[in-house]
Amino acid sequence: MYTVIVADDEEEIRSALVKTIDWNSLGFRLVGEASNGAEALDLTEKLCPDLLITDIMMPFIGGIELARQVREVRPSTQIVFLTGYEVFEYAKKAIQYNIISYLLKPISSEEMSHELVKIRKMIDDKFDQFKSNEQAKEHLDTLSFVMPLVLDGYTHVNAVNNSGRIISEADKLGLVEPGVDISYCIMVSSIIDDNGINITSKSSINSFNLILDKYLKHVSFFSDGRVVTLLYGTRRTLEKYIHIAVEDIAQSVRRIIDCACFIGVSRTSDNITNLHELYVEAMNALSYNYDEDGNVRYISDVENDVFSDIERFEVFVAEEERCVRGGLPDEAAKAADELFEQIDNVSRYKLSANFIVPNLTSSVYKILYAVVNKEQTDKLQEECPLQMADISGNVQNIKEYCKKLCVMAAQLVEEQCKSSGSRHCKLALDMIDKNFSDPDISLVSVSREICVSPNYLSSIIRKETGSTFIELLTKRRMKTAEDLLQFPSIKVKDVAIKCGYEDQHYFSYSFKKATGLSPIQYKKQLTES
Repeated sequence: MYTVIVADDEEEIRSALVKTIDWNSLGFRLVGEASNGAEALDLTEKLCPDLLITDIMMPFIGGIELARQVREVRPSTQIVFLTGYEVFEYAKKAIQYNIISYLLKPISSEEMSHELVKIRKMIDDKFDQFKSNEQAKEHLDTLSFVMPLVLDGYTHVNAVNNSGRIISEADKLGLVEPGVDISYCIMVSSIIDDNGINITSKSSINSFNLILDKYLKHVSFFSDGRVVTLLYGTRRTLEKYIHIAVEDIAQSVRRIIDCACFIGVSRTSDNITNLHELYVEAMNALSYNYDEDGNVRYISDVENDVFSDIERFEVFVAEEERCVRGGLPDEAAKAADELFEQIDNVSRYKLSANFIVPNLTSSVYKILYAVVNKEQTDKLQEECPLQMADISGNVQNIKEYCKKLCVMAAQLVEEQCKSSGSRHCKLALDMIDKNFSDPDISLVSVSREICVSPNYLSSIIRKETGSTFIELLTKRRMKTAEDLLQFPSIKVKDVAIKCGYEDQHYFSYSFKKATGLSPIQYKKQLTES
C-alpha cells in the first residue's frame, strides 16, 4: 500500500479527489491533504509519503518550487502534477524533480482512478526494478581502470609520477573533460537487514544505479560486502545533487526492501589520482556510529580535513581504529585483549613492540585531533603517556598501554559524537535567529554555511529539538511578527518583509496558522485590549 498526499488550493477539487476516490482499492492510503504549497511541503517532510499529487499553480510555494524543495527533504517521494492545458508545457520543465506523471484539469474521479492505476503500475515497476537481481553491467574498460585506482591507488606503480598517463586514460574513458574542472567523490554503501546481517550483493549495484542515473555520472562496483561508487561531475553539480542522491538511496532501501542502508561519503577532490584517499575517507565515515534517525555519514560532518588522509594499517591496528572511531570502549578493550593473546613468543613481541605501539598511537591521535578538542587530547596524553623505554621488553606493559589508550580514546569520541550534534544544532539555531529575515534562508543554505550536509543537519535538528528546520524558522519569524505588530504605525506588508516573507498573503496565512488570528485581527485585538 503506497501512501499519498493530495495538495490543491481549490477546495472543491481537492475535496472531490479526497472523498470520491476509492484509494484503498487502488493500492493507496491517503495520509494527508494540503491547501497550499507550504502546507504540502510541511506534510511531506513529516509524513514521508510515497506519492504527492499537487496542483502546479499553488499559493505561497508554486508546484515546481514545491517539487524542488520536496526533492531536497524527501527525494524518494514520487510527484504527480495537476495542471491546466495552458501551463502543461511549463510543467514538463520540472521533469528533473522526480515528476512521475502530468494530469490535465479538469479531471473526473473515473479518469483519476484510471490514472492512479497507471501510476501504481509505474511505482510498482520502480520498486521491482530496485529489488531486481539483475546485475549491473558497467563498461569493463572503465571498471578495470577505476577499481584499482580506488581500492589501492595503483600501488604497483607510482601514481604521482604516472599522473599524466592516468589522466590520459581517464580522458579516453570520459572521466575527465578537457576545459572542464571535474570533481570526484566516493560513496561506500552497505544494506543491513533488521537482524544486523549485511545483505549487500552485486545485484545491489543495479538498484543504486537506477537512482544515481537521475542525478550524477557514476561508476559502481562490488567489493568486500559493499557497493563502492565513484561520483563525478563539476563541483557545483556534486554539491547540488550528492546529498539528494544519497538520501534517495537510503530512503528507497528502507521503503522498498525494509532494510537500513549505511552510507559513508568522502569529501570531493579535483584530482582523479586521489581516488584511493577518497575511498579511505568514505570507509572512515562508514565506521562512525550512526544516529538512530539517519544512516548516512559524510566524513566532513565528523572529521576536520587536516587528517583526511589516514594511513592504512595492519588488520589489528585497523580494528582498534574502528573501535575508537565508533566510540566503542568495550569493543576497544576486547580487541586489545584478543590482540595480545596472539603475541605468544619473543619474536612476535619484538615485532609488536616496534610496530603496534607507535603506529597505534599515531592512528589514535590522528582520530582524536580530527574529532575532539585539543584540551581533551592533551589530557589523554597526560593520563596515558607514551614512554617506550618503560614498556619495551614487557608484553603486559604494552598491552596495558594500548588497551588504556584505545579505551579512553573511544570514550572521548563517544562523548564528542553526542555533543557535536548539539553544537551543530546550536549553530543552525543561531543562524535562524540572526538570518530569519532573509527570504532565501533554507536548510541547504544553513548546512552549507556551517559545513555539514543537509541530511545530517536535518537529522540532528529533529533529534535535538523535536521540530523540523521549517518549523523552527517559522516559529522564529512569527515571534518577531507578533512583536512588530504591536506598533500601530507599522504596516502588515512591512512586517512581512522584516520577517523574511516576500509574499504578504503567505505571511498572513502563516501568521494565522501559528496564532489563530490574521495580522489585522491581531493588531485590532491589541488596540481594543
